[in-house]
Amino acid sequence: MSQGQRIRLFLDSNVLTAGIVSSWGLDKAILSLCAARICRLVLAEAVREEVEENLLTRLAGGEPADASRVLGSYGHLIALMKPEMVPYPGQAEVKAARHLIRHAADVPVLLSAIASRPGWVLTHNTKHFTPAVARRSGLRIATPVDFFREISKSLR
Repeated sequence: MSQGQRIRLFLDSNVLTAGIVSSWGLDKAILSLCAARICRLVLAEAVREEVEENLLTRLAGGEPADASRVLGSYGHLIALMKPEMVPYPGQAEVKAARHLIRHAADVPVLLSAIASRPGWVLTHNTKHFTPAVARRSGLRIATPVDFFREISKSLR
């Protein structure tokens, strides 16, 4: 990475959701890097929709004031990060690419990542986003832990 160029991070919904609802941790740290514009968030419409559904589901049984606070914080966070948005892939594209990944619901996310060509795709879903998927797609797929371990090598 050359000086002045930000690492582009494509976050799967599980990393983004965990970063929003957690009080601390690597997911939160990744969002902090994006909010500070040290890294650039690449946000797929497919991921954004899933995150918003996840947040609404998590907040459904709680206090309305808590739900309002979390949703407001989410909106503020997205505004701070000014993400690079990736449109939802077409239905024909999704059908044609079904062979790329084991779980059908992950196809639009994978296609969005392929289209945006980020430096990293970060996910906790290593059951579906496997090394074989990384090879087939040409993407660098890692967990947040693996991402931080790798970038720490450049700081030594």
